[in-house]
Amino acid sequence: MQATTIKTDTHQLPQAVEPRNPGMPLDLDWVSSVQANTSAIERRAKTISGRRSVKKDYQAAWLLKAISLIDLTTLSGDDTEDRVKRLCAKAMQPVRAELLETLGVPELTTGAICVYHDMIDTAVTALSGSGIPVAAVSTGFPAGLSPFHLRVEEIRQSVAAGAKEIDIVISRRHVLQGNWQALYDEMKAFREACGDAHVKAILATGELGTLRNVARASLVCMMAGADFIKTSTGKESVNATLPVSLVMIRAIRDFYDRTGYRVGYKPAGGISKAKDALVYLALIKDELGDRWLQPDLFRFGASSLLGDIERQLEHHITGKYSAGYRHAMG
Repeated sequence: MQATTIKTDTHQLPQAVEPRNPGMPLDLDWVSSVQANTSAIERRAKTISGRRSVKKDYQAAWLLKAISLIDLTTLSGDDTEDRVKRLCAKAMQPVRAELLETLGVPELTTGAICVYHDMIDTAVTALSGSGIPVAAVSTGFPAGLSPFHLRVEEIRQSVAAGAKEIDIVISRRHVLQGNWQALYDEMKAFREACGDAHVKAILATGELGTLRNVARASLVCMMAGADFIKTSTGKESVNATLPVSLVMIRAIRDFYDRTGYRVGYKPAGGISKAKDALVYLALIKDELGDRWLQPDLFRFGASSLLGDIERQLEHHITGKYSAGYRHAMG
């Protein structure tokens, strides 16, 4: 096996600390002015995959970057402590050591581990000393229909248990009814309950009806102090798509242009192939720039994606595709 050194910054962390989005008063004039040209957005989305093509060492470097941006996730009803421990081990060693050695990348981890509240303690213990944060889904995930005070308390308990990131779900009805004040107040309360833990606002875009609703909901959540906006829970019938991503990314760009605060982006659900990850990375680079290609501003919500990336990296080195079972998550 011939050594191939890949030049990549995936392990050169920590990066500069980004000022946290403090939020701002709700600006209904700004919200109501936001529109979405669906046909133009869909046309642009269709061109994304053909705009950038990376091959060989460059592709390998982008795939290594993608690994550092994955929130390695398990959100199943049959989750067990042993499954979470195995997933944490995979987060700390996402690619076989001999492959990383050949690629010239001595250290590489995923961006985070994402679990239900009951598994936070297990994950925190398993990841001790690794620097990998634990993210917890909260606020009645995935539907977000439990009583409001219980949703807020769930956040507080997850933070107390050691979660450094909280993935909340918004009340879709506020968006569908155009009740932006209610959405703002809800998001603001969730942000306050998180304290120092960063909050990712899951919009469940597949249930919001229109791209205009997605754009306005993105903006309101950022006004209320969201650190990230995220497409989906992964449980909806439609999850992350390129048109939705384009709308949310441009909302992030507009918010940064007006306020000077960078908000992160997390596509989740249905991103399982290495080639899909490359498309999303190209989209981020084109629309937001290189600064957003760091774990503090971009994440993939995924589980099977990592296995396919590892498989592609092995092919890059050996010229042969290995069986999927050789790249299990745990």
